[in-house]
Amino acid sequence: MNLPLHFGLLGTLEAAGIALLVGLLVYFLFHHIARALRWTHGPALGWACGISVVIAAGIDMWKLFYMGIVRMESPFYARLFLSTIHDPNELGSRVVLEIIGALTGVALGWLVFSSRSVDQTPDVG
Repeated sequence: MNLPLHFGLLGTLEAAGIALLVGLLVYFLFHHIARALRWTHGPALGWACGISVVIAAGIDMWKLFYMGIVRMESPFYARLFLSTIHDPNELGSRVVLEIIGALTGVALGWLVFSSRSVDQTPDVG
């Protein structure tokens, strides 16, 4: 996420908190798009989940994938790649908590915005 976070568990929790906020904002955007296009909650939730995970955890997921797939045959190339990662010791847990944070933010946004929109709809019948 290219932000100056702490190292270790504290930095991982900070990244998860930022991902939660990203999930809230992305669902807020897709909630308004869904209302304008008269979508149901399903497409808004799906698109918000996918996009918030890509925004919040995309760079770290790519680095984790790249590190697992590419053969680093010399210690020089391994050190060169590891120098681009903020906290290589916590990369896996950071990715997991960023995904959980983004999905939790979308779910929290759905709870907040869908309950408000249900209260504002007029009674039919």
